[in-house]
Amino acid sequence: MTPEASAPPVSWKTVAVPVEHGGWGFLVEPLVLGLVLVPSVAGICLAAAAVAAFLVRHPLRLALIDRRKGVRYPRTGLAERVVIAYAALALAFALVAVPLSRSPFWPPVVLAAPAALVALWSDARGRSREALPEAAGAVALGGSVTAIALAGGLPAGPAFGAWALLALRGVTAVLYVRARLRLDRGLPSGTATALGSHVAGVAAAGALAAAGWGPWLGLLALLLLLLRAWHGLSSRRPRLRPQALGFREMGWGLVTLALLAVGYRLRL
Repeated sequence: MTPEASAPPVSWKTVAVPVEHGGWGFLVEPLVLGLVLVPSVAGICLAAAAVAAFLVRHPLRLALIDRRKGVRYPRTGLAERVVIAYAALALAFALVAVPLSRSPFWPPVVLAAPAALVALWSDARGRSREALPEAAGAVALGGSVTAIALAGGLPAGPAFGAWALLALRGVTAVLYVRARLRLDRGLPSGTATALGSHVAGVAAAGALAAAGWGPWLGLLALLLLLLRAWHGLSSRRPRLRPQALGFREMGWGLVTLALLAVGYRLRL
């Protein structure tokens, strides 16, 4: 490791707070859904732990990239301290949730770990904007809905079904946005892959509903996302700035969240 490189002072906010809107959407959706399905003190603690764990990623990425390059900027030490603080906070909230939980919440945490590690491995190599780490991050974040639901006493089937539906929403959204941006730039877009993932998502949502692990409104949500992708990747699509597209996707996330919440609560 080389001596600390010369660089201007760094603001703690640029190190401690991630700026990507999509990541926040993938974080908030499972937390809200889990707390709507089974409100509980343990669930609130797990939601706080999930937020703290999510916030670890940005400073950890900065620290790992600097370490890989063999340099230390003023941001490096700050990033390392922020990582420790966030990780300690996440662990503290999780430990508080343990005695308050109606059933163990660790299985989805363990199952989400490989996807989280894929995202972190890509972060360390400066490849976090690729499709695989973005999709893996969305899947990992979705596991929080199952942890919160299990802690509140929801049966395992619907709890894991909610994760599956949010994972389908996350993966298809990543592929759709990437395909649309590349299409607008005149690059090879992967349109067939994006649309195929949506068709598979519709089929999976139908299977979950038939098994009683998801609501039929979940199938409707995936159908709406398929129609959105079909229009958005067609020649009739309007041209949008990346920021506008991102905000639209946040809107679609809210629509999906509302349909799932109503579907689970009313068993529709």
